[in-house]
Amino acid sequence: MSPRSEYDAAYFTMLRAVEERDTLLRYREFLEQERRRLDAFAAATRDAGAELPRRVRRPVDQTEKALLEAVGRRRTVLLEELSRAGDRVEAAEAFVAECEAEVASLRR
Repeated sequence: MSPRSEYDAAYFTMLRAVEERDTLLRYREFLEQERRRLDAFAAATRDAGAELPRRVRRPVDQTEKALLEAVGRRRTVLLEELSRAGDRVEAAEAFVAECEAEVASLRR
């Protein structure tokens, strides 16, 4: 393999690594925003009809438990993904640094 094509291969690998890291960072931010949104939604759902008499809220209250359980299941998935996101981002950043070092060494 010629030095130029070796450099090009390393450079494009670095670009893909940077793109993957940036994607993981955006995904982690999405997970954090979605968790906050679900928390706010669940709180608003629980508080929504608190001032109304129970007899008029009964039809809506019958679905509240199922709705909050579904939100809870989605929140559980988000939290599991968030627990892994830090390690995934860290590994991606380490790979980017490795790729940058290789590109820098091939420039010489």
